[in-house]
Amino acid sequence: MTEFTPISSTLGGLLIGLAAALLLIANGRVAGISGILGQFLWPEEGGQRSWRFAFLVGLPLGAGSVALIDGPLVTQIEATPPTLVLAGILVGFGTRLGNGCTSGHGVCGISRGSGRSLTATLIFMTIAGIVVLITRHATGVET
Repeated sequence: MTEFTPISSTLGGLLIGLAAALLLIANGRVAGISGILGQFLWPEEGGQRSWRFAFLVGLPLGAGSVALIDGPLVTQIEATPPTLVLAGILVGFGTRLGNGCTSGHGVCGISRGSGRSLTATLIFMTIAGIVVLITRHATGVET
């Protein structure tokens, strides 16, 4: 996917921001996916699983709706299944270590002016850039 799509990207960003704002206003909750999933799978007492379930079900339904309107998203994954499993484990570990994920810190935290979220997002993005740099130069894999 190499096309520059400023209109659809802007609309997508606005919809993500609107959804995050509505969740915060209506429920007083931050739209951090790892936290929502974690609290759904391992709820604390009084953890309010119903809205978390609705949020998690809405993620693929939203993508499915776009696919119905605009056609399916064509993706190409060149990583092996063990690499994908390892990547998932590392991302899960990172979200626990960082007390949140890119959606929680990058979308919601920065918009609320959280210094901790700004720091976490800068670290996420820096490490991602380093990984791409190393991957491209060490293995020649295009990312």
